Amino acid sequence: MTADTSAAPVLWQPTPRTKEATRLAAFAREAAARRGLDLDPTDYDAIWRWSVEHLDQFWADVAEWSGVLPPVPDDQVLPRREMPGAEWFPGTTVNYAEQALRHATDEHPALIAVAEDAEPTEVSWAQLRGRVGAFAATLRRLGVRRGDRVAGYLPNVPEAVVAFLGAAAIGAVWSSCAPDFGTRAVLDRFAQIEPTVLVAVDGYRWGGREFDRRDVVAELRAALTSVRTTIAVPRLHPGEVPDGALPWAEAVADEREPEFEALPFDAPLWIVYSSGTTGLPKGIVHGHGGVVLEEHKQLGLHGDVGPGDRFYWYASTAWIMWNIATSALLRGATVVVHDGAPAYPSVDAQFALAARTGITYLGTSAGYLIACEKAGIRPGETHDLSALRTIGSTGSPLPASAFHWVYDAVKPDVFLSSVSGGTDVATGFIGSTLLLPVTAGELQRPMLGVAAAAWDESGEPVVGELGELVITEPMPSMPLYFWNDPDGVRYRESYFEPWPGVWRHGDWMEVTDRGTCVITGRSDSTLNRGGVRMGTADIYAAVESFPEVADCVVLGVEQRDGGYWMPLFVQLTPGAELTDDLRDRIRAAIRSSASPRHVPDEILVAPGVPHTRTGKRLEVPLKRLFQGVAPEKAVNPGAVDDASLVEHYVALARERGAR
Repeated sequence: MTADTSAAPVLWQPTPRTKEATRLAAFAREAAARRGLDLDPTDYDAIWRWSVEHLDQFWADVAEWSGVLPPVPDDQVLPRREMPGAEWFPGTTVNYAEQALRHATDEHPALIAVAEDAEPTEVSWAQLRGRVGAFAATLRRLGVRRGDRVAGYLPNVPEAVVAFLGAAAIGAVWSSCAPDFGTRAVLDRFAQIEPTVLVAVDGYRWGGREFDRRDVVAELRAALTSVRTTIAVPRLHPGEVPDGALPWAEAVADEREPEFEALPFDAPLWIVYSSGTTGLPKGIVHGHGGVVLEEHKQLGLHGDVGPGDRFYWYASTAWIMWNIATSALLRGATVVVHDGAPAYPSVDAQFALAARTGITYLGTSAGYLIACEKAGIRPGETHDLSALRTIGSTGSPLPASAFHWVYDAVKPDVFLSSVSGGTDVATGFIGSTLLLPVTAGELQRPMLGVAAAAWDESGEPVVGELGELVITEPMPSMPLYFWNDPDGVRYRESYFEPWPGVWRHGDWMEVTDRGTCVITGRSDSTLNRGGVRMGTADIYAAVESFPEVADCVVLGVEQRDGGYWMPLFVQLTPGAELTDDLRDRIRAAIRSSASPRHVPDEILVAPGVPHTRTGKRLEVPLKRLFQGVAPEKAVNPGAVDDASLVEHYVALARERGAR
């Protein structure tokens, strides 16, 4: 089913003056003057066409405009233009940490830290530079070298930013997990990359409660035999340090100016993780240079973010949006880090935070905005949001009703930026621009330098109907490689099938005849709750440990009203019953071994779980049934091991009025 976009109302319209004043218009004027181009600096579509047809010119100009690189000849920007394997800016050097800290000033802070149990505190640029310099020196003293991995088991706190930048400064590779992840989920990720240093918190606060993680950290230390040093970050138990661990206070005690390694453009910066739908999460490696340029483009040219802004995006350290939010430092903005639940102590918590700290750019998940809409709150009437200029939304499709709610209940002149991208590229594919109007339920355009399109099954671009979101030209922040994938087979299988040389992202997208885009959800089986992509494997591992459960399948169903339904279907062993006690034990096991986000909305009994002929659960076809797709289009009976089992799900979808 395609979205009805024929009459999407315009909710925000730029004026000629606001267009001319944008950073994008200034960039386009500079590029046109430098190159002698006939380029209207307020015509986004013209700028986009130039950016994708002349990738070398566009990215050379971004590198120079941002001050990241000196002028680079066009023929040295992308000498190998292919996917995968594109080669960007060979022979140049970039260090992410150096770029993030070069905007030091006394005029505004680098970080504002917010927590459930404390007043907001500021970290100056000088303090941040000093702590990063101290932490980098500590890593060097511990024998950490370029290419070694530093892992963080941390919430969204200033210590996470310092540890990440300190690792990047010396060329070590950063990777993080949030402390609500259980031991197995963390080991599934960190054991692959064999970190030499583990930076770990002793617990965290969430929704007014304390969650002690000392036992989990002890289990991680025992299992991660590659870890030579654990650096203990106190959160719940100040002054208590595990045996053999280095206290955080000592790791940053000797504040100093950082020493930055000069790193090749494609030196690995961090490892983030795929959802783990088909097994262990894949370690996705991004490079220093690609991320730096992409974030200057995304945050600077699309978000109009710069010095003096206060940038916030609600995220955990397990979500790529934490990495992107931290990257606002590259633009000289103040980053607001939030350690706590998204709607605590009340559903309007993020808007209250915006008022309290003077946030100019508030980023959040679509799920949060939908929850606010359903709660009937009106933040614009209860909070001073005069500083707020932009609201960002990502993680899942934002329905038209939530667009209307923002402009009615939050602020009529705010710029609502709905963005769709991925952990895979640490940026957006489809996003926003201050040069175009905002229409309800739609994303404005493909982003600059992103050759995005919707393709049908035969590999032809389509307009006005759903297709697969594809990218036909390389982007500098595409993964360098997957960890432990030396021949690149898993990398190619993940993105470049069925069309070699073309990135298939796994999202359904419609391009309207007006050029706007509508993302309708995942075309694969990845779960996506509250903006955090999750794999089904973590859930199955927990559920299958129960002797009462013979088989199970979990679905993530994006609904037409913007909701998200995540049911778990269980096939019970003979004689077993799905009692309230069993439901509670299953939920507890999932919460403990994976995370609270993995806990399903419902646990339902099913007569069985249909599989493909090769033994894979029929996740995507079953999901499509509950989205209202006709059974004959959703499921190919010939590909199912027991097609009769599908009838149970068909009947349930009809009973529930698939939506």
